[in-house]
Amino acid sequence: MYSITLKGLYQLLAEKNLLKEPSSKEQLTDQKFTYLSYDSRDLAEQTLFFCKGLHFKVASLQDAVDKGVNVYVSETKYDTSAQAIIVTDIRKAMAIVAQAFYHHPQDKLYKIGITGTKGKTTTAYFIKKILDDAFAKKVALFSSEETTLDGTTLLPSKLTTPEALDIYRQMATACENGLTHLVMEVSSQAYKTKRVYNLTFETGIFLNISPDHISPIEHPTFEDYFNCKRQLLLNSKQMVINHESDQFDILEKTCNDHQIPLYTYGHNEGTYLLSNKEEARSFNLKAKSNDMLSISGDYKIALFGQFNHENATAAILACGLANVSKQKCQESLPLTQIPGRMNLLEKTNGAYIFIDYAHNYLSIHSIGQFAHELRPKGRIIIVTGSAGGKAISRRPDIGKALSEYADIAILTSDDPDFEDPAAIAAEIKTAITNPDTDVQLELDRASAVTSAFKQARANDTVIVAGKGTEKMMKYRGTEVTYEGDFDIIKRLINESNEN
Repeated sequence: MYSITLKGLYQLLAEKNLLKEPSSKEQLTDQKFTYLSYDSRDLAEQTLFFCKGLHFKVASLQDAVDKGVNVYVSETKYDTSAQAIIVTDIRKAMAIVAQAFYHHPQDKLYKIGITGTKGKTTTAYFIKKILDDAFAKKVALFSSEETTLDGTTLLPSKLTTPEALDIYRQMATACENGLTHLVMEVSSQAYKTKRVYNLTFETGIFLNISPDHISPIEHPTFEDYFNCKRQLLLNSKQMVINHESDQFDILEKTCNDHQIPLYTYGHNEGTYLLSNKEEARSFNLKAKSNDMLSISGDYKIALFGQFNHENATAAILACGLANVSKQKCQESLPLTQIPGRMNLLEKTNGAYIFIDYAHNYLSIHSIGQFAHELRPKGRIIIVTGSAGGKAISRRPDIGKALSEYADIAILTSDDPDFEDPAAIAAEIKTAITNPDTDVQLELDRASAVTSAFKQARANDTVIVAGKGTEKMMKYRGTEVTYEGDFDIIKRLINESNEN
């Protein structure tokens, strides 16, 4: 179904000023490619191979050549029998070629892109549910947790934002399946590595920003992280932005300077104002002046937490811009189920236990603040760790959040990979400055979750943060089966009921 000729490939790259070396007449042949890949383990007949990445290994190319690849695209020419197409920017080339190869599927989908330090997945699920109900489940989802290309079958995702070749392959499949809309989380790495180069969203959403993913292999500074996130504004036809986000003035100026229509929301400022209602999962949304989208009214969601009111509001605005009615939003939001987000279980003695993916300062701070407001007289017990080999800046930030809200902080493992989990825990502990926080160390995560459960008294709130509903733990490059935070708590509740 999909193909590109060698001649067409050269012409395309030349048109986009991506060719480093011009083609010769001998190279402009009608040789056809029917598959695109950057992984020598993923090849088919007539594969065009891309040598991507700062640490690309020539052995991968040689493996592909040994398996039949005879043309590759690269920024560097390698000593191999295959023909080289040398480009100025391999990442841009991948995006441009993938778009053309898959017949520009992005132009056939109404695309909503979501970025922010926290809340992307929750907002994506809110939007997916509303659009599903409005457009007969013809909605694709690319999220950090799950992907669907047929609107209903959800499969685990490998990356928040896939590589360019994968993005357009998935979009093409979604179009083949008759889907009309796409809800997509857009990570900072997606812009840094140009996975979404030349992709324009019908609506972009910017939820919030705080330091995250700062490490030698991700973003060297907060400025780099923020600037990558901000690229979504320049690649969206209209924007929805949280007025109370840090750096809002810069975001607003960016929209104004580039004449990008802007819709904002917040508790005190914004195009739309939201206010919490007495029932903890309800809120009101009201236009500050003219209700252009006709979405003012009362809303209810299935999740606790003011920050989830904000996520839901972003979803309502985005869906309003997609011509979905207020009534449909009101009907769909309470029915939205989000795996691993604020999942509540209750101990027999009345203690609340929340299982959540919270894994950075902003998310742990928000859920801690919510727990304090929910039960101001009870203790807050937080179980957390931090992943190995990435986002090193999270560790002191998690310690800061624990200092603010944790009465008991149980430090444990969370995908330590090639790092020592005790060393990661030590980095978090060093940043816990509140002398009243009881810091406990239990590196076996199942034991840490069990300990929190056993310590919880009637008015306490336990927050098990980081892994949500995940059923694996990453150790030294290998995924090891893990019972799962949610299932451990359910088992403990059942055992206590039996006794």
